[in-house]
Amino acid sequence: MKLVSTTLYTQVVILTVAAVAVADTLVYPPVAILRSEQVNPDEFGAHSSHFEADNGINFQFSGSQGPDGGSDMIGSWSYPQEDGSVASVKFVADKNGYQPQSDLLPVVPAYPHPIPQFVLDQIAFAEEEKKYKAEE
Repeated sequence: MKLVSTTLYTQVVILTVAAVAVADTLVYPPVAILRSEQVNPDEFGAHSSHFEADNGINFQFSGSQGPDGGSDMIGSWSYPQEDGSVASVKFVADKNGYQPQSDLLPVVPAYPHPIPQFVLDQIAFAEEEKKYKAEE
């Protein structure tokens, strides 16, 4: 009897794992790799990589040994968005850190920026309340 329950248990586990694997491929279908190239560092530290998938994801960079021992790199990555446009980022990574450039990135408003009227009204109201409480 124990052999039957162990066998049944094993079958249930195998079927569950198989069902999860099939469901995963239905939810997240496999993505074909169209291009994948890597150039390992040469004696001067120069290296590069390029990756492209059939779903539109693209990533590439090239780099070299930096003067301070780190790696200086330039590159870009992009992917298609739901609206059909392509999101892209260009970057430099060096002793000054990661420096991305893209229309996707938020831009700090110019300073001094105009203060909205409702904010000015709230400031004036707070000043009036201060005066009122000081008189009490």
